[in-house]
Amino acid sequence: MIKHIVMFKLKDKTPDNLKALASALNGMKGEIESLKFLEVGEDFMGSDRSFDLVLTTHFENRQGLESYASHTVHQPVIQLARSLCSQTVVVDFESI
Repeated sequence: MIKHIVMFKLKDKTPDNLKALASALNGMKGEIESLKFLEVGEDFMGSDRSFDLVLTTHFENRQGLESYASHTVHQPVIQLARSLCSQTVVVDFESI
């Protein structure tokens, strides 16, 4: 199983921006065949080190992740995240 985790730090952490990005991320559920699991969470600690939102996704294999990365449903979500976020951090790994 391949896991793809993305953390988002918003430029302007407002309820509207949090809701817009979380909604766009959650909107991918059931829309991309290779996407087997999707979870979005909001940080509740609010420390200086914290990121605001996290996306966790699962894929059967690396090809599934590659398909997701270029999928037409995913592309506008990427653009929204780029417009709202000052920083993102990504990790892709294969669980063993």
